Amino acid sequence: MSPLPIVPIIMAGGSGTRLWPVSRDTMPKQFVTLLGSDLSTFQATVKRVSGPAFGKPIVVTNNEFRFVCGEQLAAIGIEAEIILEPVRRDSAPAVAIGALLAERRMGNVVCLVLAADHVIEDEAAFVADCEQASAIASRGFIMTLGIKPTLPSSAYGYIDPAEKKLADNAFGIKRFVEKPDREAAERYVADGYLWNSGNFVFSVDTMLGELERLAPDVLAASRKALAASQRDLDFLRLDEPAFTEAPTTSIDYAVMEKTKTGGVLAASFGWSDVGSWDALHDIKPKDGDGNVVEGNALAMKTRGSFVRADEILTTVVGLEDVIVVSTHDAVLVAAKSAASDVKALVSDLKAKGKREASEHLRIHRPWGWYQRIDIGDRFQVKHITVKPGGKLSLQRHFHRAEHWIVVHGTAEVTIDDAVKVYHENEAAYLPIGCIHRLHNPGKIDLKLIEVQVGSYTGEDDIVRIEDVYARN
Repeated sequence: MSPLPIVPIIMAGGSGTRLWPVSRDTMPKQFVTLLGSDLSTFQATVKRVSGPAFGKPIVVTNNEFRFVCGEQLAAIGIEAEIILEPVRRDSAPAVAIGALLAERRMGNVVCLVLAADHVIEDEAAFVADCEQASAIASRGFIMTLGIKPTLPSSAYGYIDPAEKKLADNAFGIKRFVEKPDREAAERYVADGYLWNSGNFVFSVDTMLGELERLAPDVLAASRKALAASQRDLDFLRLDEPAFTEAPTTSIDYAVMEKTKTGGVLAASFGWSDVGSWDALHDIKPKDGDGNVVEGNALAMKTRGSFVRADEILTTVVGLEDVIVVSTHDAVLVAAKSAASDVKALVSDLKAKGKREASEHLRIHRPWGWYQRIDIGDRFQVKHITVKPGGKLSLQRHFHRAEHWIVVHGTAEVTIDDAVKVYHENEAAYLPIGCIHRLHNPGKIDLKLIEVQVGSYTGEDDIVRIEDVYARN
């Protein structure tokens, strides 16, 4: 079997809570620009595997991210097969679905499983390593791309390479080790262990065979879910009852820690999983005091810290080794040594019913986005942006009237049986109960201010009559 083309299977369904408040359930870290470029890590990952060594990517993501995923692919001009998981089931079912789809499309091809939120330095070295791992995978091995540790980190799992050599810099695997404490991590680094990057290369036949042997319930549920899947616009929607039968388990636990076909390639490229604010601090350029300072922020008499301000002026004075991140509606202040505890913090915020734990103030929709400006008794004010060609659903409300004031672009507004075009500094009034729709027929963004007045202004006071994006 030829090792080419390699079919990328990109995992893009995670929530990335350790990077809260920038990463949240409604817009997780893989779709956010974190690295000082215009690309999200998801877009950077897709571009990395768009060369001649790779086939058309398969992206496995959550239903809630389908439109942002599609939009970000369109923005970089790359097509992919987007698979929608109806519920989260960790990485083993996602890998199974990707392998089954690759088999359906191309037969016994070699696949590369990648996380959508990792950072790779030296992309040429990355491609060369993938090609080498592909050649070994063609011989029946499931290869892990192992990373040479740069420090004794407790944030990563480790791989103990076996003496058996599969090729240059490639070995069998003695064992996988869970995230260790600091003392154990120091021993592992001294003994030549590698970090487990969570990136795998395998032939379809090998992976499906090991899933059948080691995790048959995962494979059976995945087969059923794919067989009963349905096309929804540009997405392939897995069957929910069938996929729900799959156990929640990682590919590491389901297969890699048990298989006899495992191998590890000591990668030659730089790597970070950008899993926490301290990890992001490590890979970014720093000033003379070891600080990373981004956005509307200022640090004075401060050392070794990460300071990011998305909008509100944020200042830090006289501190050391801290993380300060401010967004439109939330602020995080933490010791850098406690960066991994942010996940527990978010869980606590969710338990207390804090909306900010899960939702951004700016909510993305397939037609654009909206952001609340103010809310009070019997009113709410929003900033709405509709991209060119974007069209909101035909809908009605039972508890509120709305005023739409155009501040940029052109709005085509439907109110019951009437359709009218509004320009800048013009306003449309939508009385309670009317059937209405907003459409941007122009070539530039439509921006407007929406003022809602009524006894209830919640998002669930929307009755959709017709929707071009097939939402319920």
